[in-house]
Amino acid sequence: MSVVDKSGFFEEVYKVAAQIPEGRVTSYGAIAKYLGSAKSARMVGWAMNASTNREDIPAHRVVNRNGVLTGKSHFGGSNAMQQLLEAEGVKVLELKIVDFESVFWDPMSELGEHS
Repeated sequence: MSVVDKSGFFEEVYKVAAQIPEGRVTSYGAIAKYLGSAKSARMVGWAMNASTNREDIPAHRVVNRNGVLTGKSHFGGSNAMQQLLEAEGVKVLELKIVDFESVFWDPMSELGEHS
């Protein structure tokens, strides 16, 4: 994949991530699936890692498929990811979202078909 293609994919990821409501979370895989690239969850993770300097992207709301805060190291090595989620009312215990299913935001059902 060329840099141009990757950049375009990252922007598509950011468009989805920007719509995750406060107090909800989604997974890398759910975003990848919504974008029609179900096997690209890792690339969604790379996009989230690359967005740390963008205040318009709530990267803290994107976790792994089990609700684990795998991206926490990209928040300055602190507990910032967990703190941001907890400030929005999301419960986190031992780096994992508590009652993950109840706060999971699925772009497939929430946003409809991707164009």
